[in-house]
Amino acid sequence: MFDLAEWTTARRALVDEALGPCVAHGWPSSFVEAVRYPVFGGGKRVRPLLALAAAEAVGAAPSCALAAACAVEMVHTYSLVHDDLPCMDDDAERRGRPTSHIVHGEAVALLAGDALLTEAFGVLARADLSAETRVELVRLLSAAAGADGMVGGQVGDVTWGSAGTDLQALQAVHVRKTGALIRSAVEMGAVSAGASSEARAALVAYGQAVGLAFQLADDVLDADEDDGDEGPPSYVRLLGVEETGRRARALADEACAAVAGLAAPEALVALARFTVERDV
Repeated sequence: MFDLAEWTTARRALVDEALGPCVAHGWPSSFVEAVRYPVFGGGKRVRPLLALAAAEAVGAAPSCALAAACAVEMVHTYSLVHDDLPCMDDDAERRGRPTSHIVHGEAVALLAGDALLTEAFGVLARADLSAETRVELVRLLSAAAGADGMVGGQVGDVTWGSAGTDLQALQAVHVRKTGALIRSAVEMGAVSAGASSEARAALVAYGQAVGLAFQLADDVLDADEDDGDEGPPSYVRLLGVEETGRRARALADEACAAVAGLAAPEALVALARFTVERDV
C-alpha cells in the first residue's frame, strides 16, 4: 500500500534542500533572512510535491522536476507575502507565526516577495535541462502566475463584483487565483520529465480538477471563519458545506481517473485524496 506520509516526508526534504541555495544570496544579509523567512515557514509544499509526483507518474526520477518544484513554491510564497500586506488582506499571522511585514516591515516584505518572484524564473533558466524544456517551463509558470492566472484571479478577488452571488463568476476567479498555479505545477513536472503528449494531457486534466478541489476544500475548512454577512464570497456561502464538500470529492475522483493509466500514479492519487480530506 502506498504510504503518503513516508513519500511526502522524503520529497519535502528534497524540496527544502533544493530551495536553500535558491534563497541564500542577496545583499544585505538581513534581506536574505527576510526572503528565507516565509519560504521556510512551515508550508505543506503541496505545489512542489505535485510537480515531483507528476514526474514520478510517468516513470521519471523526482530530481528531474526539482527546479520546477522550487520555482513554483517561490511564486506561491511570494503571493502569500503580498497577500498578507496591509494593502491586501492585512494579516498579522500565518501558519502560527507573525507575517513577513510584521517581522521585517512592510517595505522589506514587499521587496522580499518581489525577489522570490523574480528569482523563480532564474531557477528555471539555470536548470539542468534542455533549452527547449527551460523555455517551456518559463512559459508555463509565467502564464500561471500572471494576469491570465494567479494575479488575474487576485484582481477578481479584491474587486469581486458579481462573484459574490454568482457561482460561475466565483469559479472563474478561483480557477485563476488558486487553480492556475496548482495546474502548472503538475504540468511543469510532466514537462521536466519529458512526458508524452498523451501523458501530459492526462496530467493537465488532473491538475485542473485538483486545483478547483483544493479551493472548495479550503472553503469548507474556512466555513466558520467566513460565516456571516461580512464574510467573503465562497462556495460554502453559495452551496452550503455539504454540497461544497461533495463537489470537492467528485473533482478528486475526476483527477484520479485522469491519471489512472499512467505508469506510477500512486502519489498523485494520494495527493488528490489529501486535498479534499485534509483538516488544515
